[in-house]
Amino acid sequence: MPRLPAVLASHPRLSALGCGLLAATGFPPLGWWPLALVGIAGLVGLTARSSGWKQASQLGWLFGAAHFTFANNWIAAAFTHQSEMPAFLGWIAVPLLALYLAIYPAIAAGLARLIGGPRLLPLALAFGGAWAVSEWLRSWVFTGYAWDPLGLMLLGPFDRPGLAALLPWLGTYALSGLAALVAGGLAAMVAACAWARVAAVFVLLAIGMYLPGPAPREGTLAFTLIQPGFRQAEIDDPAEYENQFQTLARLTAPRQDQGRRLVLWPESGLPDYLRPGYPKRYYLATTAGADPDFARERIAEVIGKGSVLLTGAVDLEVKGGKAVGAYNAVTALDANGGFAGSYYKAHLVPYGEYLALRWLLEPLGATRLVAGSIDFIPGPGPRSLDLGAWGRAGVQICYEIVFSGQVVDRNDRPDFLFNPSNDGWFGPFGPPQHFAQARMRAIEEGLPVLRATVNGISGVIDAHGVVRAHLPTSFTGGRIDGRVPPPLAPTWFARAGNLLPLGWAVLLIALSLLVRRRRGR
Repeated sequence: MPRLPAVLASHPRLSALGCGLLAATGFPPLGWWPLALVGIAGLVGLTARSSGWKQASQLGWLFGAAHFTFANNWIAAAFTHQSEMPAFLGWIAVPLLALYLAIYPAIAAGLARLIGGPRLLPLALAFGGAWAVSEWLRSWVFTGYAWDPLGLMLLGPFDRPGLAALLPWLGTYALSGLAALVAGGLAAMVAACAWARVAAVFVLLAIGMYLPGPAPREGTLAFTLIQPGFRQAEIDDPAEYENQFQTLARLTAPRQDQGRRLVLWPESGLPDYLRPGYPKRYYLATTAGADPDFARERIAEVIGKGSVLLTGAVDLEVKGGKAVGAYNAVTALDANGGFAGSYYKAHLVPYGEYLALRWLLEPLGATRLVAGSIDFIPGPGPRSLDLGAWGRAGVQICYEIVFSGQVVDRNDRPDFLFNPSNDGWFGPFGPPQHFAQARMRAIEEGLPVLRATVNGISGVIDAHGVVRAHLPTSFTGGRIDGRVPPPLAPTWFARAGNLLPLGWAVLLIALSLLVRRRRGR
């Protein structure tokens, strides 16, 4: 059995909880990745000392319960913006969600113990592979919740990619497996009292985390990205609609000799329905009671000649004169106010954009966190909008960007990804975690990401994951002007998708079995 500090060995359940908390400190905004690796290494050590895969699964579940409660604390902030449900429910919802999400670390720990046995080297290999598989499962089971993969802690500061530079060859879930593997190696070194080796590993990791990123490459398409700075409490207030539009107009106004450009507005920034054909009553509450033709005409005046706008919007599904559903949309408008394309969000947020089990929960007083009484309808999935001279835009709305391998139409690769969002719900922890995951998508797909949010963090991310410009969380509003960074050639991940990290996971598990067989059970 490997040696562990006395407190870990004598109180394994309590230690698993503590290790889960430590591991969550590796995510933004804290970014304490050395401490996070210590937490994961602690779980590997506890798994090695467990009596078998059942106890290892129990310890992994306790680790996950603490880990996801702390990492997802931002969800509780959303309840403070919902008048129909008390805010304290947020602090119940977060640990309840964590109890479910903890199943996946339980799977990883139990599977690793079953495959790798109690010896730390084969266990570490199996742990890396099993963790990659468990995160992949978490990304799609029950519609998926891919937030905060373990590999996120290996992302560098804004001006450098860190060890996330490996994403094109690994994919997100294999990068998480690598983090788990490194932590397992550290556990083995600690058990052997090889402190010099432990120090050397941390030095090498630090060097990798802070290596400078590639030199920037200049694109050719001009853009203007808007962060209007609306307060969350005002977004759905009809009395504020006209002020909101005028803020967008002021920030968007073309500058001298700006010429052809792409204009980017965020999710939840535009109160108007842009499509015709709805019953008149649905237009009356929008900006100045405007009809959709008028709304598009004045938007065209705002963006100016030579511009195309990509804006967050809402479209309705109307049957029998009544709206029966809505689409969280991005609409492309040209300089004449004509439609140039649209995208409908596919990965909807449960209890945010639709009320799961509505027949049961609505009579009990439950409601969605997003305003409105009708549910949103999912779109068909990734697609590229052909904007002609303004490029081919891939669109991912809000938290869709966190789903590795699900953000690009692989048969119609775009030139860039547009990620409009409204992060005003999510306190100080949610926005930096969300922005970091957008950087991960840029690196693994080899595509720049343009991110426009209501009040931050907005930014321009090049295809290496380096942030070329950004606007922090603010209620004053701002804009970024520049040129869209160019894409890279399709990466390994862009070609293979999640078959790539799953292949790495199988390799690690096979190596674990080989090492275990050679060293004896």
